[in-house]
Amino acid sequence: MHLTEQSAQSFAEQWIDAWNHHDLTAIMRLYSEDIRFFSPYIIKLGMNADGVIADKQELENYFKKALDIYTDLHFELNEVLVGASSVILYYKSVSNRMAAELMELDEAGKISLVKAHYNH
Repeated sequence: MHLTEQSAQSFAEQWIDAWNHHDLTAIMRLYSEDIRFFSPYIIKLGMNADGVIADKQELENYFKKALDIYTDLHFELNEVLVGASSVILYYKSVSNRMAAELMELDEAGKISLVKAHYNH
């Protein structure tokens, strides 16, 4: 999927809004059935030792666990970096930690690959 600055910004705002409303259904609508999701929080929250999820139901379980643990979760979008078929969202995450997520989008505009990074 080709992204413009406007479509990437709109996508980012939709993603942030779904998370800030703790709306798991809206969050999951943004992700492809064919997902690969890499994050150190997968390890930290005890989901698996590899830090990668490749199943949408497992991803939903992970997100539900995160929302249950971080009940005050609120993201603040700082910047949207636009690629050809990907975006990087740079935002303030839980505990005021900065996060950057590289997200590749499939032909339908759904997130098919995520590589999440956090400062310490």
